[in-house]
Amino acid sequence: MFDILVYLFENYLHAAACPESEQLARKLSAAGFEEDEITEALDWLSGLRAIAVSPLARVPQPDSIRLYAAEEQAKLDASCRGFLAFLENAGALDPQTRELIIERTMALGGFNVNLHRFKVIVLMVLWQQEQPLDSLILDELLTDEAEELVPVLQ
Repeated sequence: MFDILVYLFENYLHAAACPESEQLARKLSAAGFEEDEITEALDWLSGLRAIAVSPLARVPQPDSIRLYAAEEQAKLDASCRGFLAFLENAGALDPQTRELIIERTMALGGFNVNLHRFKVIVLMVLWQQEQPLDSLILDELLTDEAEELVPVLQ
């Protein structure tokens, strides 16, 4: 599923340019993605679109502190929560976008979310909202997990 999300980001400059679900499913199938992955990705994107247009019941204040529920802590490890705090402190996210990211992460029932996958979720939420991305933040989001794990040899 995450490969499909990255494929969409790479092939559609704006989320609005992305075709409707049926046509997109055909294009993804033609690109070689499996039916199960396509269905999961389209369902996830549909949920993202639905929640992005409905306002939160209570909008977080800019100076609020986010406390994570036990379920959220289990799904979002310390590296994911730290990365989210980094993006918010850098001004790349507002509290409402942070909540969208957390909600979409929690919507991934059967997936283990590591930092690499979490960055894809963040990227897709920002892409769907068509928010401009600072080039340094974009570079951080597109950093490959393997690069982060390579030890520095001297």
